[in-house]
Amino acid sequence: MFKSIKKWLLPLTLILVLAFTFAGCSTNSTPTATGPTSTAPTTTTPALSGSFKIIGSNTVTPLSAVWAENFMKANKEVSIAISGPGSGVGIASLIDGTTDVCQSSRLITSKEIDQAKAKGVNPYEIQVASDALSVVVNPSNPVSELTIAQLSAIYTNKITNWKEVGGNDAAIVVMARDTNSGTHVFFKEHVVQMAGLPTVDKTLEYGNKVLMLPSTEEGVSQVASNPNAIFYAGLGYLNDTVKAIAVKKTANDPAVKPSVATALDGTYPISRPLLYYTNGAPTGVIKAYIDYCLSAVGQQEVLASGFVPLKK
Repeated sequence: MFKSIKKWLLPLTLILVLAFTFAGCSTNSTPTATGPTSTAPTTTTPALSGSFKIIGSNTVTPLSAVWAENFMKANKEVSIAISGPGSGVGIASLIDGTTDVCQSSRLITSKEIDQAKAKGVNPYEIQVASDALSVVVNPSNPVSELTIAQLSAIYTNKITNWKEVGGNDAAIVVMARDTNSGTHVFFKEHVVQMAGLPTVDKTLEYGNKVLMLPSTEEGVSQVASNPNAIFYAGLGYLNDTVKAIAVKKTANDPAVKPSVATALDGTYPISRPLLYYTNGAPTGVIKAYIDYCLSAVGQQEVLASGFVPLKK
């Protein structure tokens, strides 16, 4: 079972800015040994305060939104703004100094690291969760499993009809995320180009008939309404309007469906980390926020959002 993403989350760009008034507290005055009118020194617990921005992955945005809302409720002088135009935009924003935290569904590249260092930025990587990248079709589609090689052939337009993989005699409507998306890049490397398999081919690209979509929500919606469509989505986006395909690493391997359990035990072949990047190790209010994300409570929110918590 997978928990669907809440409808109130925006599909491409979510700006979440909440500010609450902090109510301070101090110890009451109490008599001391020197006389009844003396008071003990008062102490206060320093309140976290400040504002920062999180920009990047559309996949990670719903999770960041939950974390940020809970963190701001507990720390009423903190304001966090979140937007999800894609991992590539988030990494570019970190390099340009226009975001404090980049959320990403792919690893930063060596070229991007070099660009960052040339601008005095030192990308610091923190894994905050994991994901089982799920291939989805319409529930009416009889196809229930595919190999990585078959998926590669579908996404390079070498296989164009469902009957070629045991389905109906119908043209395959192939959909992917756009090029700003870290999910787009991860799927290209690990599925289209078959990274880690004997058949790996780094020259392969998405076919020219593949429809590129600006958000995961749109792809899931399109598959739900089109019996011949195929798409891929983060685990937390799955719901009962689409069917997740079981994936076989090779034709001789077992077919494995995406789930929290199969991502954690490593049997699902398209698992990936979900990441935060900061300029150097985080400090201050940003460190406190990320510490919360990595805490037992924060990781419980990962599970509640349908994604995969970090291994204990």
